[in-house]
Amino acid sequence: MTIDDIIAHVTAHENVVTMRPQEGDGTPELAWGDVFFFYSPTRSIPPTQPFATIVTKDYPDDTGSRLDPPGRFRLNIAAGREAFERHVGAAPREHTPEPTPHLDDRIFAHPVYGAHGWLAVVEPGEATDAAARELLDTAYEAARRRRERRTERDT
Repeated sequence: MTIDDIIAHVTAHENVVTMRPQEGDGTPELAWGDVFFFYSPTRSIPPTQPFATIVTKDYPDDTGSRLDPPGRFRLNIAAGREAFERHVGAAPREHTPEPTPHLDDRIFAHPVYGAHGWLAVVEPGEATDAAARELLDTAYEAARRRRERRTERDT
C-alpha cells in the first residue's frame, strides 16, 4: 500500500478534502510532505481534527516509528473505541503503549494519540491492507456523522 494508494482510497469518498502541506503554503515546515484527510462538504479545511493522516517523518515527540529514512511513512487513523479495542485488545485509555512502533505492516495504538482511539501502521502492506482500508472507511463515516450532527445542531 503506497501513499498514493491510500490517497486514492480515501478521496474516493464524497466530500473528502486532502491537505498536503508544502513549502510556501504557510504551513509549518514540520508538516511538509505529510497528508491530512478531512470530511468537508464545503470543500474547505474545517476547524476540526482530520480523520486520518499520513506522516513521512519523525516528529519531536514521536520518534519511535523511525520514519526518518527517506520513503518510510505511517498511516494514522481515528479508529474510534470499537475498532481500537478490536485491533489492540484494550480500550483506548487502558492500552499499553506499543513497545516496537517501528515494525512494518502491523496495526498498533498510535504512539501519541492512542488514548484518543487512534491506530497506526508503519509501511502498510499485504498483512494490513484490507484492515487499513476498512479502518479508513470507518473513520470517514464517523467524521461524516459528526459533521452532520454539528450541522443539525447549529440550524
